[in-house]
Amino acid sequence: MELGNQIRIHRTARGLSQEDLAEKIYVSRQTISNWETDRTYPDVQSLLLLSALFDVTIDELVKGDVKTMRETVEANKMNKLGWIMLVCVVLCVALIGPCFSMWGFPGLVLPFALWAVAMVSAVIVDRIKKKNNVKTYSEILAFMEGKPVDREKAARERKNHLVRKTLLVIGFGACGGIIAYASLMLFS
Repeated sequence: MELGNQIRIHRTARGLSQEDLAEKIYVSRQTISNWETDRTYPDVQSLLLLSALFDVTIDELVKGDVKTMRETVEANKMNKLGWIMLVCVVLCVALIGPCFSMWGFPGLVLPFALWAVAMVSAVIVDRIKKKNNVKTYSEILAFMEGKPVDREKAARERKNHLVRKTLLVIGFGACGGIIAYASLMLFS
């Protein structure tokens, strides 16, 4: 993150020690150290005091962090949506057999509603991936962990993506079919 570097740069440019800065904005020296090493983040009141003391806008002070914060929020959103997709698909597959055997075709409304929720989540995740230009699993993992994305490695991974995706779809389809068939047999 950039905020720690910005605080350090402005502090040293004014000839202030961490102790001096801490006294001026009413925090401990350890707090300043934590901010400068990106272990913690200043609260709004402290940001206001820092911007006034350094004679810069808050936007200038945290400019580098805005992108990082946005990416962190989107990575967390992708993580939550991934869990929603997983739970909905598992419940959908598990409920197809019992719902069909108990209520016939009208009973399939619940499993297909769960499937629809999973698909909407997948579309949202896909939009986040496109917005942040992440395509491969390594890019997605790096993005979600806040690490830099290695574009050369990603290009190598994309070379055989069609074959991998096809095999993955066939594999999941077969597993889903087997689970659905087993559910039908168990609950018939």
